[in-house]
Amino acid sequence: MSGNWRDRAAATFECQKQPAVSSRGMVVSNHPLASSAGAEMLAAGGNAIDAAIATLFTLTVVEPMMVGIIGGGMAHIRLADGSHRFIDGQSTVPLAVRDTTYTSKPGSRHDVFDTVGDENLNGPKAVAVPGSLKAWCETLRRFGTMSLADVMQPAIKHAARGYATTPYLHECITETAAEMRKDKPIAAIYLPSGEPLKVGERVVQAEYAETLSYIADHGEKALYEGPLGDILVDYMENNGGFIRRADLTSYKTVERQPIRADYRGWTILGPPPPAASGVHIAQMLNILEGYDIASLGFGTAETIHHLAEVLKIAFADRAAASGDPDHVGVPVERLTSKAYAEERRRVIDPAKAQAWSAGVTQLEGAHTTHMTVADAAGNVVATTQTINNLFGAKILIPGLGTIPNNYMNLFDPRPGHALSPAPGKRVTTSMSPLIALRDGKLKFALGLPGGKRIFPSAMQALINLIDHRMSLQEAVEAPRVWTEGNALEVEQAVPKGVRAKLATMGHKVEVMPTVAGGMNAIAFDEDGTMTGAACWRADGTPIGMSGGLARSGIRFRLS
Repeated sequence: MSGNWRDRAAATFECQKQPAVSSRGMVVSNHPLASSAGAEMLAAGGNAIDAAIATLFTLTVVEPMMVGIIGGGMAHIRLADGSHRFIDGQSTVPLAVRDTTYTSKPGSRHDVFDTVGDENLNGPKAVAVPGSLKAWCETLRRFGTMSLADVMQPAIKHAARGYATTPYLHECITETAAEMRKDKPIAAIYLPSGEPLKVGERVVQAEYAETLSYIADHGEKALYEGPLGDILVDYMENNGGFIRRADLTSYKTVERQPIRADYRGWTILGPPPPAASGVHIAQMLNILEGYDIASLGFGTAETIHHLAEVLKIAFADRAAASGDPDHVGVPVERLTSKAYAEERRRVIDPAKAQAWSAGVTQLEGAHTTHMTVADAAGNVVATTQTINNLFGAKILIPGLGTIPNNYMNLFDPRPGHALSPAPGKRVTTSMSPLIALRDGKLKFALGLPGGKRIFPSAMQALINLIDHRMSLQEAVEAPRVWTEGNALEVEQAVPKGVRAKLATMGHKVEVMPTVAGGMNAIAFDEDGTMTGAACWRADGTPIGMSGGLARSGIRFRLS
C-alpha cells in the first residue's frame, strides 16, 4: 500500500489480482498465453520489441474478439537511448468510399454514427484498409533483433493446437452471438452447434494457422502485395465491400512524435493526431492541475464531478476538431495550452453539472486490446491494437481464417464533419498507450482497450498514481467513471451516497459493470526492478523475468 489515499477516499475497493515483480523484463497483456509468448522472446535473448510483436500475433489467436491482422493500432516505443516515437498503423478509408457512401440512420437514439442497415457496423462494408500487419512487421525489422518466423511461432502453435475458452471469451461470444450467427464461417468456430463455446472448450483455428505460417515465411507482402491480399480483395468484391488491391498496395504506416503534457512536475507522453487521446489527456490534465485533487479525495462526489466536467469539455472539443491531420486542421497548440485550460476552468461550476460546447473549431485547410512490454536495457513498448468492436465486422474471411475490423463505424456518416469519411483518411481513435516520466526518468507505461472510454480511463489511472498515490495494482483496478455529455457512467464500486450527491449536482448517474476494458501497466523503480499489473476487467496477466544466467567462472565437480 502506498500513500494514504484511503484516508481521503469515498470509494474503497480491494484489488482482485496480484502484480508481478521482475528485474530482467516484463510482459503484460490481456491473455496469459500472449504474455507467455512475449516472455519466451525475452528468455531467448530478444528485446522488448521482439516480445511485443510475439505478444500481438498471439493475441490475434487467443483474443480474436479484440485484435487481428486485418485491424489497426498505434504503438508507443521508447528505445533504450530515451527517444520516443509512435508507429501509426491505423486503418484507412478505402479509396472507393466518399462522405456520402453511408446513410445516417434517421432518429437514432444510440449514436449519430449509426447508419441505415448498420452497413458501417457489421459485414464487408464496415471494413477499413488494415494497417496492423504492416506496422508489426516493419516495427520488428526496424527495432527488433529476432526473425519474423521466430516471433510468430507461439501464435502459429496456439492457432493450430487450440486453447481453452475463458469465461471472458465466452461472455464476448455470447454478447455478439446474434450477429455472428449470420456468418457461417465465424459461427463454425465460435458458435458450434449454434451456441457459444463453453468455458474450457477448445478454440482451434487451423485455417488461420496456415495464414500465419505463410506470413512467417513471406512477411507483410503476403497481404499487401501477394496471395493473401487477393483472397481479401476477392471476398470484398464478391460481398459488397470496398477494399481493392490499390488500397493494400498504397497503404503506408506513419511515424509520429508524441504529444507532451506537463502535470504537477510529471511529463506524460501520449499519441498525437489522428489519435484524439494525447491531445485531450493533455487538455484535461491542464484543467485539473488547477484543483487540489488529492485533497478532494479519491471517489468523492467532488472529485468525480470535476472529472465529469473536464470529460465533457474534452469530448465537445474532440467532436469539433479531432481527426486525421492530413485531412483536418487539428488545433493542437491551443487545445494543449495552459492558457486554454485556464479559459475552460474559469467556467466550471464546482457544485453544478453543465452542458458544454466546443471551445475550438477546425483550422482551415472504441473494443480493443493493449499490451505493455519492457526489457532490462530500457526498451519499452506500449501498444493498443483493435478490430474496433467485439469481433470486428462479425464475419470471418474464408481462406484467411481471420476476422476483419469494422473501423468504418468510427467515421461520421454525415458529410462535412471533422470525422466524415474520405478516401485514404486515417481513423481517429481514443487509443492511449502512455508513458510517464519524472525528472526525465521512466516511471510508468500503461494503456487499455475500451473505445471512447480509453483516454478518460487512462487519465484517471494517471491521477490515481500521481494525485492519490496509489500502488500500480490499485491504480489499474480502481473504479472508473465516464461521460461525454449525457449520462455519467460509474462503476458499481462507487458508493450509493456518492451517486446520490452527484445526482443533486445535476448529473444523470448510470451504474455500469465496467467502464472501458482491462488495463495493464508497468512501473519502473530506481533500482531497476519493474512491477507489472493487470486489472480484473479482462484476462490480463503480467509475466516477469528475473534471475539470470550462471555466474562466470563456476566449475562443477561431477562425482
